Amino acid sequence: MKINKNLIIILIIIVGAGLIYFLMNRKDSKSEVRESVIKKGQITTKILSTGTVQPENRLQIKSPVGGRVDRVIVNEGDRVKKGQILAWLSSSERAALIDAARSQGGEEVKKWEELYKATPLVAPISGMIIQRNVEPGQTFTTNDAVLVMSDRLTIKAQVDETDLAQIHLKQKAEITLDAYPDKFLAAVVDQIAFEAKTVNNVTTYVIDVLPNETIDYMRSGMTANVTFIGKTKENILLIPNEFIKYENGKPMALIKTESKNQFREIQLGLSDGKSSEVTSGLDLDDTVVIVLNKKDSKLGASPFSPMGSGPRKNGK
Repeated sequence: MKINKNLIIILIIIVGAGLIYFLMNRKDSKSEVRESVIKKGQITTKILSTGTVQPENRLQIKSPVGGRVDRVIVNEGDRVKKGQILAWLSSSERAALIDAARSQGGEEVKKWEELYKATPLVAPISGMIIQRNVEPGQTFTTNDAVLVMSDRLTIKAQVDETDLAQIHLKQKAEITLDAYPDKFLAAVVDQIAFEAKTVNNVTTYVIDVLPNETIDYMRSGMTANVTFIGKTKENILLIPNEFIKYENGKPMALIKTESKNQFREIQLGLSDGKSSEVTSGLDLDDTVVIVLNKKDSKLGASPFSPMGSGPRKNGK
C-alpha cells in the first residue's frame, strides 16, 4: 500500500505539471489578427542620409608680406563682397618705421603714415567670413591665414551606391540640423561626386545639397539629416508593408475570404518604407490579414525538459 501511495503522488505531480504547462501555453499562444483594407492613395519614395555642413569653397586669406595688423574691419559671420577691404596691414618695415616715429611725437607718426601707406587686405570672392584669426597689433607671417571665408555653405551627404540611381541634379530635398531639429529647410541636389568613398566596406558617394535660401543659424561643421524626395505616384493601390510576407523571395499577402483565408502572390512597385504600391495580385477593397503570435518565449519551456521551466534565449 505504501508503494501504491508513492506512485499515486508521483502521478499527481506529473499530471499537475503537465496541466500547468498546457494551460500556460494555451493562454500564452493566443494570436492577434489584424486586418487592412486595400485602398488607393499617394506614395512618395524617399532616401534618407546624414551629412555635414561644409563650405562649398573654403578660402584662406593670407598676406603676401609678413607684418603687423593695424585694423580688422570684419567679424565672423559678416557677409562681404568681392573687392571689399577686410583689414589694414603694415609690412614689417612700415611697422618698424611707425614705431620709431612714435618716439619723436605725433607729427612724425602722421608724416610716415602718409608717406608709407598701410596695405589693404581685400576679399577675393563674395561670401561669408567664417574665421577671424588676428587682432590689431598682432604680428603675422606669409604662412598665416589672417581670415578664412567661404562663398556658401552646403551639406555634404553620404549616399549608399545602391541608392545613387535615384539621385539626380536639381532633385528636391529636405534638411534638418541636429542643432535645430524642428526647423525644416528646402534644398536641391547641387552636385554628385564621380568618385566613391569606401568606409567599413560600404561604398558611398558624396552628394552636395544646397539650401534654397541663406540660413543665418547654419554653421560649418553642423550635423544634418537629409531626405531626398524621389518619385511620386498618385491614385495607386497601397498595402502596409507589415502585411507583406516573402516566400522564396516572392511577395505574398494573406487575403481574407468568406470561406478560408489564402495566400496570394502579389507584385509591388514603389515603397516609402511604410507602404508599398501593388501593381497586381490585389484589388480595391480587398482585405489583407496578418496573424501576430503573442506567445511569450519565456513561458514556453516544458517543465520536463533538462533546463526546467526557466527562460529560454533566442527562442531556443
